[in-house]
Amino acid sequence: MRKTRYAAVAFAAAAALTMSACGGDSGTEAGSGETGSGSGDTIRIGIKFDQPGLGFKEGNEYTGFDVDVAKYVAEDLGYTEDQIKWVETPSAQRENVLENGEVDMIFATYSITDARKERVGFAGPYFIAGQDLLVNADNSDINGPEDLNGKTLCSVTGSTSAQKIKDTLASDVNLLEQGGYANCVTAMQGGQVDAVTTDDIILAGLASTDANSGKFKVVGNPFTEEQYGVGISKDSDQCEAINTAIRTMVEDGSWEEAIKANTEGADYTYNDELNPPEPAACA
Repeated sequence: MRKTRYAAVAFAAAAALTMSACGGDSGTEAGSGETGSGSGDTIRIGIKFDQPGLGFKEGNEYTGFDVDVAKYVAEDLGYTEDQIKWVETPSAQRENVLENGEVDMIFATYSITDARKERVGFAGPYFIAGQDLLVNADNSDINGPEDLNGKTLCSVTGSTSAQKIKDTLASDVNLLEQGGYANCVTAMQGGQVDAVTTDDIILAGLASTDANSGKFKVVGNPFTEEQYGVGISKDSDQCEAINTAIRTMVEDGSWEEAIKANTEGADYTYNDELNPPEPAACA
């Protein structure tokens, strides 16, 4: 049955990791150009390499919710896992790599916006995130952005998340910027900040790592909506097929399993009033 596929993929990934640890390397490194045993083609998928729980590269292993959705969609389109060429796609480069034909699709916490749709196409969404707060697991004082006045809030340099709170929700909050969200978590663990802010599922991914498991919690009071879509080129003919794969992943339970597997260890529940979302009609 299709529902067992996620477990099988997880088992295969674990086996590959074990082989890698023992010195074996039977996988295909992103960028090598090697193909699997299916049609002889590769599919180039852009993901983040540095977001635990969503898109994360460790050695030759690629893990996270975005990665699992990408694998499922690719299989529905007729590609084996060995035929996937993973391409690192930082936020600032996503439109460029699609326009330049460097990737076929992107799964990288890629919010669907009107401005982006002027340059690229989207399938999905496959998840609706919301800006939220991460706090220490024993914190009972912060239950939403309105509780941040007089507190110190951390976000990443160049991000608008923290400034949005200061401008509209908690004008007396103190802001600390760091180079990455992992640095913010370290600062909170050291008592330098009271909370970290970005999309809820990104926070859950950070909290679910082995080093952080049980130490932090997502407040669970999201105050924005971010529709994570599959980035495709404007002239792609794959939108309908991708949407069909997303619907099937939800229906057979694999979507739910992927969420749970990638946020285990974090005190996190996704917004079930918005999730799982129904993919939008293709333009």
